[in-house]
Amino acid sequence: MGVLFLTANATIGAGGLMDGPVTFARKLRREQTPPERKFWAILHPWREAGLHWRRQAPIGPYVVDFVCKGKKLIVEIDGDTHYSEAGLAHDERRTAFLEGRGYRVLRFTNGEVSSPEGVFLVLCGVLGEPDAPEGPPT
Repeated sequence: MGVLFLTANATIGAGGLMDGPVTFARKLRREQTPPERKFWAILHPWREAGLHWRRQAPIGPYVVDFVCKGKKLIVEIDGDTHYSEAGLAHDERRTAFLEGRGYRVLRFTNGEVSSPEGVFLVLCGVLGEPDAPEGPPT
């Protein structure tokens, strides 16, 4: 599967048209990848402590994997398509756009998310310990 690039004026479809980033984000939320589901579980202690996170959220012309607007933090879970020449160039433009709006962008590979302890520790370094520490999910 190739890299999917979404712009503000894009219409996307496999057998039909979708209207822009909001509809596309809803589709992505319904079709989360296993690493995205795992990352959502890793976020649980912070969500329980009151940080509001959104999955597959449109920001400008892009749909980000996870965002905590209160902390101005975006987390991307990158699969193999992100490491092609086109994928790297697209991610660079996307990160510049998001950072230009005040967001910090963290990226984890699918493989890193499969070992939640390391991801949990990175999040602790960025967000601080959750109020009700439960440790990393297993």
